[in-house]
Amino acid sequence: MKRITIVIYTFIVLSLLSSCVKDYLNRAPDIALTEEAVFADPTLASQFADNAYNFLVNDYARLNGHRGITGQFSDEAVSSNNDVSIRTINQGNYHDHYERGGEGINDIKDVYWRCYQGIRITNVVLSKLETTPWPADGVLKTRVEGEMHFLRAFFYFELTKRFDGVVLIKDAFDQFDDIDFPRNSYEECVAFMLDELNIAEDKLELDYSAGDYGRATKGAVMALRARVLLYAASPLHNPGNDLTKWADAAAAAKKVIDLNKYTLTGTSYDQVLNMAQSDEYIMIKPRGPRGNNDGIIVDFAQSPGSGGTQGTLNPTQNHVDLYEVVQRAVPTNPNSPIVSSAPLVNGSAPGYNEQKPYENRDPRFYANVIYNDMPWQGRRIDMYSQKSGLGYDFIEGNTNYTVTCYYSKKMWPEVYKRNVSGSTLINYIFFRYGEVLLNYAEAMNEAYGPDAVPNGYTLSARQAIQQVRDRVGMPSLPAGLNKDDMRARIRNERAVELAFEDFRWYDILRWRAKEIITQPMFGMRVVKNANGSFTYTRTRLTSSYQKVHEPYMDLYPIPRSEIYKSQKLKQNPGW
Repeated sequence: MKRITIVIYTFIVLSLLSSCVKDYLNRAPDIALTEEAVFADPTLASQFADNAYNFLVNDYARLNGHRGITGQFSDEAVSSNNDVSIRTINQGNYHDHYERGGEGINDIKDVYWRCYQGIRITNVVLSKLETTPWPADGVLKTRVEGEMHFLRAFFYFELTKRFDGVVLIKDAFDQFDDIDFPRNSYEECVAFMLDELNIAEDKLELDYSAGDYGRATKGAVMALRARVLLYAASPLHNPGNDLTKWADAAAAAKKVIDLNKYTLTGTSYDQVLNMAQSDEYIMIKPRGPRGNNDGIIVDFAQSPGSGGTQGTLNPTQNHVDLYEVVQRAVPTNPNSPIVSSAPLVNGSAPGYNEQKPYENRDPRFYANVIYNDMPWQGRRIDMYSQKSGLGYDFIEGNTNYTVTCYYSKKMWPEVYKRNVSGSTLINYIFFRYGEVLLNYAEAMNEAYGPDAVPNGYTLSARQAIQQVRDRVGMPSLPAGLNKDDMRARIRNERAVELAFEDFRWYDILRWRAKEIITQPMFGMRVVKNANGSFTYTRTRLTSSYQKVHEPYMDLYPIPRSEIYKSQKLKQNPGW
């Protein structure tokens, strides 16, 4: 821990650099300043505070620079080239994940360090709050104070969701102080986060001007509180299933709903990551459009057949199987209203044809996944096996191409193709209203059951999840579901609605659902027949794409470099 403080202290005093394109996060001075000089000027002090935003986890494909998402740790996807940042976790070698990679390319050491860097900034700002000569109206001081408490809570949430209880550092120590402290308990960390959010909620506004879009708001505070309490109520942290914790999580999500400020974006689910602003967005990372040269596109998500270097973000058949099979009022009309739906069970559901596996699926499937023979960029995606050479979307045994015969549409919008200078937004969403409804549904079901509406509430778990389904025209869930049945449907709904948005892996960990990770991983194999039709075979992937997980892996190990230099830090059990 001492090394972290020294690095952070030197870094933030010598430079207020920023990587964000938004003006309010890109106004750092070009010269080295002392801490005293920074906090003698309210403009510099607020810029210093803004820099804390840059230490939030703020992109999906952040592993090994841009070659991995956390969904590839789970059943959501695999990495065709078995990138080291993915492989080490899949094999259970979490220590290798950060020891080989070092800083900046993984979900363990990088996050541990960056969160404490951000915490250091918030602590310094809060320690200087009363001595900085803020404008007399108090508006700037109040906003900065609220943001620092919110961000400090957010950093601790990112730490606790990975490591359980961590060291709570609340003061601005300098580089010569001894800060070798023991870890606080998870319960102490939750209590601290909730205290921070209570302060932040009182200080922050519901909206800011367009130039400040992306700042923490009162709604973001409430959404983070709901997420903190959902995790605290989940099996990983609530092994005795204390229902009051679930009730607290439901009440926190209800506060966001009761604002009547956020809505689902009509029927535009397929653009959920790509809008400059949206009534569904509670807080996003503002950044400009990404061009064809962005590594996340060309060197990770995009098929070489469309100009990518390697398309290694490959959804699994396991994920594809989670999209319900639908039946429409007019079966031959794909735009006809959906009248019923059912999940795939043992590869079967009413209306499912295993040789036409992509017909009649939940509309979110077509927004999230690219599949064989799909119309795309003025052509049809070809992922059948009997071909070779350049210009295709699948070549057997070539790890620059998909290994599952799927690509992620969310991470590869249609605008990105060969020899076309396309660009679009791919937003990192911190909080959106769809997640809040799903959080509410999960907590309500656990606390009260699928259909109960306690006094003071207006939505049951079923009604909340139905709002999410209504946006894409999905029919009502069957009547008579018990709590266990509804739990399964809510978990499935989260997997589909939040696909590739950095939720699936952490959901599985907090549910302690080892069996989801260790189930066999499947892809699809496609053969094109002489008459132009296709034969589809659900195929188990080779052993290198199968995943290992033991119960102790539900928590990450504290980075060994931190354990080695401390006399008081204790490692998580099993590591």
